[in-house]
Amino acid sequence: MLHLTAGSLTFLLVAGLVAGAVNAIAGGGSLLVFPALLAVGLPPLNANVTNSIAQWPGYLGNVVGQRRELVGQGRRIALTSGVAVAGAAVGCVLLLLLPQSVFDAVVPILVLLASLVMAIGPWLKKKIGTPDADAPDRMGVLLPAVFLAAVYGGYFGGALGVILISTLSLLANDKLVRLNALKGLLSLIVATVTVLIFSLRAPVEWPAVALLAPATLVGGFLGARIARRMPENVLRWCVVLLGLGVGIWLLLT
Repeated sequence: MLHLTAGSLTFLLVAGLVAGAVNAIAGGGSLLVFPALLAVGLPPLNANVTNSIAQWPGYLGNVVGQRRELVGQGRRIALTSGVAVAGAAVGCVLLLLLPQSVFDAVVPILVLLASLVMAIGPWLKKKIGTPDADAPDRMGVLLPAVFLAAVYGGYFGGALGVILISTLSLLANDKLVRLNALKGLLSLIVATVTVLIFSLRAPVEWPAVALLAPATLVGGFLGARIARRMPENVLRWCVVLLGLGVGIWLLLT
């Protein structure tokens, strides 16, 4: 049960607000809410599914705040959204059927590898080669990668944004601020699938969702406005540093 003291109430509200903003700017904000829920007394599984559902409004605020950057990405959105729905559904089913320890063991490695890919993304692009500014996305690799990221997001979801933006920056040819907007949309899609499935079958703490959801919505909208004004290199290194911090935290816990 939640300890609904004034202190825990304020703690969760602040965690939700900051998490929504961090998700919009770089991804990984859900890992602020997850330990916050543990701190107020929820078991890990309850905290995990409650966190996944509570993040949904924040992703919506992010998408609304960055909707202009989604213009002109119709084909990319359609293709990646389809595999994101399928992957998220698979991840949710795995969470309901398998012990959480099975996937927790590889989460830190995934996050750290995603951060490394983000850091060396420009160098990798030069080596792989995109000589034409209008070169097409590498859909043959991008779609399976988004599917696997969505499986991860359906199962645990912490730092999903870091993994998605790292994948998109390497395999999709566009400005980072536009790919960041797509990351927000895909995160919203994954979160929508988890809301639908977990609402029916998982031990969700709805009072916590009621506290966190409005805060993540406001934080996501404000964070999206900040992300639009950030220089591309600053945005990239925010993602890298946050991802490294998240990965190290997961290794140590």
